[in-house]
Amino acid sequence: MEKWSLMTIAALLGLTVRWTVSLGSYSGAAKPPMYGDYEAQRHWQEVTYNLPVRQWYFNSSDNDLQYWGLDYPPLTAYHSLLCAYVAKLIDPSWIALHTSRGYESQPHKLFMRATVLVADLLVYIPAVILYCCCLKESSTKKKISSALCILLYPGLILIDYGHFQYNSVSLGFALWGVLCLSYDLDILGSVAFCLALNYKQMELYHSLPFFCYLLGKCFKKGLMGKGLLLLMKLGFTVVVSFALCWFPFCTELEQISQVFRRLFPVDRGLFEAGCALSFFLFSFQVHEKSILLVSIPVCLLISEIPLMSTWFLLVSNFSMLPLLLKDGLLLSYIVTTLAFVTVCAASFSIFEKTSEDDLQLKALSTFIRRYIPWFKIFPKVIKISFLVSVILMGILTLMNVTLDPPQRLPDLFPLAVSAVSCLHFLFFLLYFNIIAIWESRGSQNQKKTS
Repeated sequence: MEKWSLMTIAALLGLTVRWTVSLGSYSGAAKPPMYGDYEAQRHWQEVTYNLPVRQWYFNSSDNDLQYWGLDYPPLTAYHSLLCAYVAKLIDPSWIALHTSRGYESQPHKLFMRATVLVADLLVYIPAVILYCCCLKESSTKKKISSALCILLYPGLILIDYGHFQYNSVSLGFALWGVLCLSYDLDILGSVAFCLALNYKQMELYHSLPFFCYLLGKCFKKGLMGKGLLLLMKLGFTVVVSFALCWFPFCTELEQISQVFRRLFPVDRGLFEAGCALSFFLFSFQVHEKSILLVSIPVCLLISEIPLMSTWFLLVSNFSMLPLLLKDGLLLSYIVTTLAFVTVCAASFSIFEKTSEDDLQLKALSTFIRRYIPWFKIFPKVIKISFLVSVILMGILTLMNVTLDPPQRLPDLFPLAVSAVSCLHFLFFLLYFNIIAIWESRGSQNQKKTS
């Protein structure tokens, strides 16, 4: 009973921070002619409500694709339509065709913010709480602390409740998939990942490893008997899930083709499907918000590798600074970042978790010491590196908001943020891959010895 009371308090704190951030500015506020992502989400409600399904992704006099044309998968469009029905009941002018373009008012802002909060309450927050409650070999304190830190991760809060998007929906579905797979609920897990895929195309490559994992389970059970039966069930589940989402667009080949062109707009040189950190770093023109695809899995590791996870999450949040400053979210950025690092430090004593075991580098260190006996990971070096990194991010933040760049180098400070973030991400790419490789190697050796 006490655990659930504390978990409820953690959830309420997360909700309070979210709603407080939502009181601030948003993308494109009072900035015609395109406004910003806030207007994009409102416009999608206008389009989906007033036009027949077959016209949602097509350019026409009633649907100018150059003005925030719908370019997310069908499930996002259905979500917009659902929100539009509610908006129609409150104030029809919010989604009136053509005349509502660029609509801004305090009641409408309250409504739009509420739609994000409701989506969070229905999908993402329950998944986080259940995940933390199901952590194996963890104390109640550790479970509560994990939930609080994940729910206070500023990157997702600032993008969804500040900038204005619904990333928590797709990421929440993906997290539900992880939960289902961890309890061998393979069918439900595949449904959850299909929903994530059909909500946001950015989840495509992000979800592929999980489907590969499911296929691996089928092969382990053999291509006959149980393995074949599971493969058939999973295949049927995926096909049915996609068929239900895509059914209204499957009437004509032209419809399917146009939807795909809108979802993967390679004709404008943009392809936003981020797969983990390597894709984010090495693909062409990826949006800075794509780092959230990496950040949420790292959030799930915060109880196992608290210092490195906290460090990465701070950098991921910092990497979006130019976008957040553009949206007028400096105060929200500072307050949420300080709150997050304070909670992480207090909950997990991150500065004390710097041993080889805490960093999950003992197996690698032991191997290296076979050839270099004096090799050792020094806790002080890790602590100093972390502090230097935080101070550097603080200085660059201060420079971005107080100094004017040279006329010949107008993008100097955003470029500095990107460069520093990139160096950090390269370091973390190496670190997380070392952990994954050596953990896999260690488990294989353990199986052989046993």
